[in-house]
Order: sequence, then C-alpha cells, then structure tokens
Amino acid sequence: METGSPHDTGTADAQGTPTPATADVPAPDAGGEPNAGAEPVWRALPPGLLTMRRLLLVVWLGLLTLATALVPGLLAGPAWGAFAMLPLALLLWGWVMLERNWRSWRYAERADDLLISRGVLWHEETVVPYGRMQLVEVTSGPVERHFGLASVQLHTAAAATDATIPGLDPAEAERLRDRLTELGEARSAGL
Repeated sequence: METGSPHDTGTADAQGTPTPATADVPAPDAGGEPNAGAEPVWRALPPGLLTMRRLLLVVWLGLLTLATALVPGLLAGPAWGAFAMLPLALLLWGWVMLERNWRSWRYAERADDLLISRGVLWHEETVVPYGRMQLVEVTSGPVERHFGLASVQLHTAAAATDATIPGLDPAEAERLRDRLTELGEARSAGL
C-alpha cells in the first residue's frame, strides 16, 4: 500500500507501461468509516483511462495528419504536404500531456468528505462533504464501456462543488456510488 501526496507517480510494469500509485481505503474505525485522524489515502485512476484517451488521440490526430498530408499535397504540390508535421507534433505532445494529466487525478475518502485532486499546471482540489451530496451517478459511454470504464458524477446542493471522477473500474464506481449515497443519507439526516 502506498500513501502520500496526490502527485505520487507510481511504477512501471514489465513492459515499461506506467501504472498509477494506487492505495486502498484506510481501515474503517468501529463506526464503519475511514479513520478521521489519519492522513487521507489517495487512490489513482486505472491505466485503462490513459489507454482509452491515447487511442482517441491517435485516431483523431492520425486522421488529421493524413488529411493534412494528402489534401494540400495533391492540390498544391508535395511540398505543402509537409504541413502534416503540425498535427503529428501535436500528437506527440498530447501523448505526453495525457499521461501527466492522468497521473494528476486522485481521490480520497475521509470521514466527512470526499477529496478529488487533479491538474498539472492549475492544481485543483475539490472537497465534497457527504452531507451536501444530493445525487451520485455512474455513467459509462460506448467508448468507456469498450475499455471497461465508468465515471462517477457527484451532484451537491451547491452546483459549484459538483465533481466527477472519470475512468474508474465499473465495480469501483458502483462501490463508490453506494458508499457515497449511504454516507450522504446518513449525514443529511443529521442536518
């Protein structure tokens, strides 16, 4: 189990593919909740999200590169086909940036709230109190379903604190939805 800041980078598997620094939820106390005094234990997003995003990047920018090479190359001459290097450079830059973005996403369950941390240049940390949650949704579009992923959307009493955790395993998304709904009901009943 690894714990630490939301910027821990994880390790690489045998093929050199990066894997996130994942951690388990802390052991619950006697009341069935994560330990209130302990530091939050951050959970990273699964590598399937990075794979899906990179595949989409290659498909869209690969098609744009091909179109940028063929259309000007056929209409204006082969020298104009060199403009295909622009989307290709964007593809290479995007490949690296997608991994940095994927590594920046973390979430942690605490006794009274859920923390969501994300962002590379502009780091955001959202705190969603359980008592303010009104609706927790699990969504999965066709591409996400193909990669075995789902997203958890949290709706709160204040629209400014709505949050999303993308690219979770469906079982983890359902577990998180059920737990957050249960905790939200318990906390709102006490208000």
